[in-house]
Amino acid sequence: MTTFWIFIALVVLIGLIMIWVPHFRQQKLLQAEEAGVRKQTNLELYGERLAILEKELQDELLDKAEFDALKKELEINLLQDMKQEGDDSLDVEIKPKSALWPAFMTICLLAISGYFYQQLGAYNEIANPPQANNPHQGMDPAQIMSQRVQMMEAQVQAEPDNSQAWFSLGHAYVSANQYDKAVAAFDKVMALVGTHAELLGPKATALYYKAGQKITPDIQTIIDQSLALDPQDPSTLLLVGMDAFFTADYNKAIDAWQMILDSDRNDVDRTALMNAIESAKMRMGETADATMPDDANHSAVKAINTKTLAIEVVISSELADKVSDTDTVFIFARATQGPKVPLAAMKVSAANLPTTITLDDSTSMGGDLTLSSAKEVEVIAVLSKNGSVKPQTGDLKGTIDAIAVGGSATLTLDTLVQ
Repeated sequence: MTTFWIFIALVVLIGLIMIWVPHFRQQKLLQAEEAGVRKQTNLELYGERLAILEKELQDELLDKAEFDALKKELEINLLQDMKQEGDDSLDVEIKPKSALWPAFMTICLLAISGYFYQQLGAYNEIANPPQANNPHQGMDPAQIMSQRVQMMEAQVQAEPDNSQAWFSLGHAYVSANQYDKAVAAFDKVMALVGTHAELLGPKATALYYKAGQKITPDIQTIIDQSLALDPQDPSTLLLVGMDAFFTADYNKAIDAWQMILDSDRNDVDRTALMNAIESAKMRMGETADATMPDDANHSAVKAINTKTLAIEVVISSELADKVSDTDTVFIFARATQGPKVPLAAMKVSAANLPTTITLDDSTSMGGDLTLSSAKEVEVIAVLSKNGSVKPQTGDLKGTIDAIAVGGSATLTLDTLVQ
């Protein structure tokens, strides 16, 4: 940008030089021209007077002495005129054109250049730099999530043996609440690379959410199988600890999270785990309060990824009678600064409320904008009666105006859309 403005300054300077230099040069030329005219006039006058004296000498009207005296006087007068002419030329002030004319031209140059630059140049782009193109502009969270899943489905169709693509698709299905498809995707990964604890843990988590965040006998079997393969698998132990905390079995939650700490793994947030353990210890011996925020759960959810949001979604008691089990709740986060597009989103059934959901990069809307790229976001929840993410009359809405990424909070559906 600095180079650009230097170039602009040089162009303007050249234009000013082309206006003012001829003006001053013209003044000097006229001064020189006038001095030459005066000199020529004086010489012509001298010649005429000398010719008169010579004729008078021939006609014997003057003698030789008088002629010489008058000629000498004429020469002295010529020298004085020439000297006076040189002195006067220093003080000559010639104004063939006023300075107002080049000044007017200067103003016109600057004004016209500025006008055409503003109209035809990139003035608006410099004054208001465009935001990065967003491929999902104008789409609601549900459409973005659906497009993201479709893109990943197309990828696995093109590369059916790409285990990493299937694994990512499984997580995308979880974010889209398509738990049966998520389980099938994780099974496909295991068919490609074999049965491993790090695959059984996500599969158990998908089934856990499908069962309304309850561990069924089938889920417990998968958990046992995963821990038999790797007793310190973080995804499985995190699930065990979270469920234990939900059921107020704090000792079991502490043991599960402590095992993750003891594993010395590099892919976990040890500080968040220690905070979760400390919160569970504080809960031990206390009477469970259904309205108390699940601080331990929020910290545990952040253990794998510090760039997450743990949001507890609840319904205000005044509006509880307006909720049906068939209603759908959309929760999405968007940055408080920059483009107002969803960075992460989830959909849950109203039958599962109150519930705690986790927003992270795995629940992103696709593209270059992710939750981890923001420092602070606003979180919006819409309880929809007709399955639309856009609030309609009769829907419920709740908002968290600002929360730091990596934090946790309670979002209350407390507004009836009119």
